[in-house]
Amino acid sequence: MRKTSFYWLWSSQTMSNAADILYVTALTVLVLQGTESVVSTILVPFFRIFSQIVSGFLAPLMLRRFRLPRLMLLSQGGQLVLFALLALYLQRFEQAASLSVIFVLVFVMSFLDGWTTPVRNALVPRLVPRDWLMRANGLISVSDQTVQFAGWGVSGVLVAFAGPPRTLLIAGVLYAAALVFTALIREPSVHGGIPGRNESASGASQAAETDPNWREALLEGWRLIGRSPRLRGLTLIDSIDMLGGSVWVGAFTLLFVQEALRQGEEWWGFINASYFAGAVLGGILVVTLVKKLQKRLFDSMLAGIFGYSAITLVYAGTTSPAAALLLVLIMGPFAELSMVARRTLIQQSASDEELPKVLSAQATVLNLIFCASLLGMAKLAESVGIVNLYFYAGGMSLLAFAISLGVRRHFASEASQERNVQ
Repeated sequence: MRKTSFYWLWSSQTMSNAADILYVTALTVLVLQGTESVVSTILVPFFRIFSQIVSGFLAPLMLRRFRLPRLMLLSQGGQLVLFALLALYLQRFEQAASLSVIFVLVFVMSFLDGWTTPVRNALVPRLVPRDWLMRANGLISVSDQTVQFAGWGVSGVLVAFAGPPRTLLIAGVLYAAALVFTALIREPSVHGGIPGRNESASGASQAAETDPNWREALLEGWRLIGRSPRLRGLTLIDSIDMLGGSVWVGAFTLLFVQEALRQGEEWWGFINASYFAGAVLGGILVVTLVKKLQKRLFDSMLAGIFGYSAITLVYAGTTSPAAALLLVLIMGPFAELSMVARRTLIQQSASDEELPKVLSAQATVLNLIFCASLLGMAKLAESVGIVNLYFYAGGMSLLAFAISLGVRRHFASEASQERNVQ
């Protein structure tokens, strides 16, 4: 039953991610056509990220009231309703549509979506056995990267040939399918010795009496991270890595292709395609080799971070388009190994009840860092040049590797115990 629910979760997230890409692409084109303003189109992703930061900060209040599948169902059901309102509004008013109405609906949809990733990552260890956890994370990563790899290209073709309204209709169908799959998820009432929460009205009132007040609830995830050397170390590693990771945003890769590789926009497409193809390949390799990798989970993360940082530094110094294409392809397996191993370690470092709060706090800080990094990277690219920007990104990943070596001792004892058991 647990694995069946995991497959429903996996299917739900795949459908939802595909719908997100279609919806954002179609909406961006509609806004650009209606305003002929690049600034207005940039506001679409800006409002999405900003609302998810707010949502992640407030998520602990919702986690006190709802079990994880119910919270995900509310999130996706709300998104479907708001998406339908947005689609109907755009169809009704077309060119006369108000940007204020569009951005309000985008903000609220993204606010609801902000709960989805931490809830999903917290559900996974409840739905699969411990020895299946890394495999489950690898499968989710493969589907995420595959949707990203194919989604942007397919969505562009759909918008070009079918038009934004029909593309929005397809996105609506995918959102509805995701909602149906989410409704089929069944969380075990007891997992790992931790009782499930009662969803009845009386259970909710009892939780309100025994749970900390709302101020303490908002800070609980941060306090859990602060008290745990493992979670502190992993969060710091994630944060440092994120500071450099934003260098792979489209605008920076395009600038690198033009200035360092001396190529046109078609090579920008090749580089992006190679990057995502490498990520998909990496996810498949992680799933294939999972039995070997999970025996040395922390060392797997170390290998992933070091390989990724080394290849980024070599990429920064190359001027050959063919070499750059090959480098981003082989970078994918290292990036996926690092990400999947790190996610699995986080899931193993907190109890089932603590994990959603920890992941919500981490999502908030990582989204904040990503936004700040984008602004900082843009300024840095202007001052030091795009090539040095990639050297900086590789250096940040090397710093994350050094920090990983420093916190390794906190994971050594459990790794040793698990190998003895195996």
